[in-house]
Amino acid sequence: MRNLFDIPEAADPMVAARRGARPALRRRFYQNATASAAADGYAVHLDDKPVRTPAGRALAAPTLGLAEALAAEWATQRDVVDPAKMPLTRLANAIIDGVADAPGPVADEIRKYLGSDLLFYRADVPRALRERQAEHWDPILVWAREALGAHFKTGDGIVYVAQPEAALRAAGSAIPADPWRLGALSVVTTLTGSALIALAVLHGKLSADEAWLAAHVDEDWNMEQWGRDEMALDRRAFRFAEMQAAAAILKM
Repeated sequence: MRNLFDIPEAADPMVAARRGARPALRRRFYQNATASAAADGYAVHLDDKPVRTPAGRALAAPTLGLAEALAAEWATQRDVVDPAKMPLTRLANAIIDGVADAPGPVADEIRKYLGSDLLFYRADVPRALRERQAEHWDPILVWAREALGAHFKTGDGIVYVAQPEAALRAAGSAIPADPWRLGALSVVTTLTGSALIALAVLHGKLSADEAWLAAHVDEDWNMEQWGRDEMALDRRAFRFAEMQAAAAILKM
């Protein structure tokens, strides 16, 4: 079990393609994947044997619904067990083996994003792109002001905009301490480039689809002007699966 998820970069099909080799996949070796109560929450079992993380810990979730979602991911594997198609399990492994023992650095990294969030920097031109940014990003800033008490400033172009300390403290206080939500929030933050988008998903202001659209305003605009990049879209689809897994944990 442990060897299936030891090398996270091998789960990215784009990395494997660049290396000219497909990662070796283990054949499915179990009949049933189930979730049941355990000492540390709700554990995932394969044919009544507990699943282990790369660090050898039990793959166990704090809620039955989340454990069942993990088990369902294992159940949908067919002839082989493909980590690239198991974003929820990959994220759970990272939370159990990494975030649970050291939540502080994870929260600090999210706070760094708050200091230079994607939503603060607006295009000078063209006007249509600037208007689209405002359409998707301004409601999130309004929400942060009203729900979190965080008043942020925006700027034109890429010149750094220093944010008020009070705003950073207010938004930072909304970062959860629970390792599962913290780990999921970190994933959404890094995937979108915005801690505010991630917090909006956490608090139910944005769905995963809405957050993804807001995070890709610039990229979508460029594709409309210059055409689709199929390789970029493949990478984006892989990342969106990770986004959906993180959003599922935030909902649970």
